[in-house]
Order: sequence, then C-alpha cells, then structure tokens
Amino acid sequence: MAFFTPAINCAIASKVLVIPVVSSANVSQLAVDLLIASLSLRKIGVLDPSDVVPVIGAREEGEMGVTTPLELYGDDSVSVVVLQQRSPALKLRKQEFVDSLLQFAKDSGFSAVLFLSGVDLSNRSDSQMMTPTYHIIPSTSPSLLSSPLSHLTQLPIPAYTSPAPQHPGLSIQDEGSIPFIPGGGLTRRFLSSIPAEWDIPVAALLQFVIEGDNQADANLMAAVVAKVLGLDIKEWKQPSSWRQGLFGTPHDQTLYG
Repeated sequence: MAFFTPAINCAIASKVLVIPVVSSANVSQLAVDLLIASLSLRKIGVLDPSDVVPVIGAREEGEMGVTTPLELYGDDSVSVVVLQQRSPALKLRKQEFVDSLLQFAKDSGFSAVLFLSGVDLSNRSDSQMMTPTYHIIPSTSPSLLSSPLSHLTQLPIPAYTSPAPQHPGLSIQDEGSIPFIPGGGLTRRFLSSIPAEWDIPVAALLQFVIEGDNQADANLMAAVVAKVLGLDIKEWKQPSSWRQGLFGTPHDQTLYG
C-alpha cells in the first residue's frame, strides 16, 4: 500500500505541511480542527495507518463515509496542507511512523514543515510563566529566513527549553540537541530524526496545557499558527463535532439545587 492515497486532485507541492503531534490535552489536534473548519479545507487524501492505533468515526456535517486515523486536508486556494492524526503511533512502530511521515514530507516537495505539540503544564518552570507558547527549530533545519516559516523569527515566541530532565541524575544539557518535552508525544523524536542533509525548513510550536476543556487553548494555538504562516482568517469556525459533547454533555443544573 502506498503511504499516501489521494482522494481528490489537489496540488500539495510547495505548500507548508502542518503536523499535529498527539500530545498533552490533544491541543494540536483541536487547533488543526479549527484550521480545517475556518479555512474550509477538504479531505484530499489519507495516509497509511499501519503504524498507528486503528480507529474510525463519523464524518463532519453528515458526510458519507468514515474518518480514518491519518487524513490530509487542503485546498488549491490555500497555501497549507494539514494532517489530522486521530490516534497515536503503536508502541513498537513509533520510529517507522516517524520515518515514513518525514519521507512523505520530503517526497511530496513541501516548502516547509510545522509541527504542533502540547506540553504538560505541570512541568512548567517559573521562567516559563510569562507565555504558554514556545518554539523549537532543530539544528538540522535550513534557515527559516527565506521560507514560509520566516515570521516565526519575527514574532515574540521564545525558544523552548526543557523545564526538567527526562532521566533522573542527568542534567538538561546532557539530553541532546532537542530538549525533553514532557507530554510532547513523538515531537522530540520527529525533530531528532531529521537528517543532516535535510533541505526543508522545519520548526515546532509548543504550548503548555493541562487536560480539561481545552477549546481556549486550541483557539490560541490555531491563532499562533495563522500568524506564523501568514494566513488571513477573518472568522474562526468550530467544527460541528465540537457542539456534540466534545468535552462531555453539560450537567443537569437541577442537581445543584
């Protein structure tokens, strides 16, 4: 099976690929939901789900068919292509999934790749209390200055540093060029797996979050993505699925007198 199976004819070369990593509070998946709805993106294809947990669900707005774990969304009139990942990678297939997705990005001719990730807020240090949003630019990435990610270097988004070491007894400085990301899922593995000869600009946006009703967190992350990528979104729209018990149905208020 090919890793990417197109559903409709839509050019993806020279566009920015946005990848939400399954991570704390699923904030990156929720932010991508907002981007898809607000930019009126369509499903343009699916990626091979062999390396992730199997899952299916209903489609938005009563559309025919089912959702699958890895779907690509885009439109000819929009400069970004968005991956929606609905389940995590299988424990024994993490590196295979990372390698396949990076190879897909390279083979497809994307102009840049932007990863989105949540970070466990309970690990935040005192110096990280001023803003929830940070960035990482891996050392193997080409310069962002003349790329679609150039705005990232001009916005007041600090570089991320790990608030804690991953392994007891080690200093933060001893844990490699990509800092430990508590609750960051495969974000660190993705960034650490980019080879030295890589020629596509890459960056990651990270946001400190805590599990709960994360609609506001998702709106913030989506707004930051729009700023970084220069997307003109005049009105943010929530997908219809958010109105049907995304964070549980409301409690019966008569319970409280």
